[in-house]
Amino acid sequence: MTDVSIIGCGNMGSALIEGLADSDAHRVTAIDVDPDALAAVEAYSDWTTDDIDVAAESDVVIIAVKPDVVGAILDELELSPDHTLVTFAAGVSTDFVAGRTPATVVRVMPNLAAATRNMAAAVTGDTVTDEVREILGTVGEFAEIDEAQMDIATAVNGSGPAFVYYLIQGMKQAGIEGGLDPEQAETLAAQTFKGAAETALRSEDSLDEMIDAVCSPNGTTIEGMEVLWDSDVHRELGGAVAAAEERSAELSEEATENA
Repeated sequence: MTDVSIIGCGNMGSALIEGLADSDAHRVTAIDVDPDALAAVEAYSDWTTDDIDVAAESDVVIIAVKPDVVGAILDELELSPDHTLVTFAAGVSTDFVAGRTPATVVRVMPNLAAATRNMAAAVTGDTVTDEVREILGTVGEFAEIDEAQMDIATAVNGSGPAFVYYLIQGMKQAGIEGGLDPEQAETLAAQTFKGAAETALRSEDSLDEMIDAVCSPNGTTIEGMEVLWDSDVHRELGGAVAAAEERSAELSEEATENA
């Protein structure tokens, strides 16, 4: 049993807390100064408190706050080399955190799908511990990457859900315009993305091979794919990812300047 303290019960912190709720391998303490935030996660937590000092009683401490608050949180935390400190803050480097704590520091870029145990996360492979692997594996899938790749990971899996929601919205709207009611269209579009994503994760085929498998000659799918292949969808989506990556790098610079 691993004791985990999660500091910050906003969107990301609460998503992780909810995802870990049914895990028999973790005891979760939720920490936040906002009583409403604590009340919202009380049903999913073993303990809730506004006392940050309690975090030191856990094996793993997770900081799930906005980047500009990380420094202030670190100033209040009193951890030892026996602790593992995980930071979820976009753009905040491992060096920035490690310079302010004796704990082992692990940087993670998660996403909100932790609540449904479908999170995609990137974690610094040179510092990740087995305890952190177990936490991440409980709430989804993760990739161990180099610190230098964190900005692009932030763009792909951290910002990525919003890009996917946008695409689902587009397919939903097409369904509505074709005669489906909004609820039907959203169910079909969202479940299609979910099923396709799960297939991509589990299949040994390449993405091109999976596209070909759906495209029967002279069928409906190939007609739609011809439109996509002739469009700038890949370029525009790549531009969105690049913009998010650039902002992640800017946040890292700002954190360093304000240190």
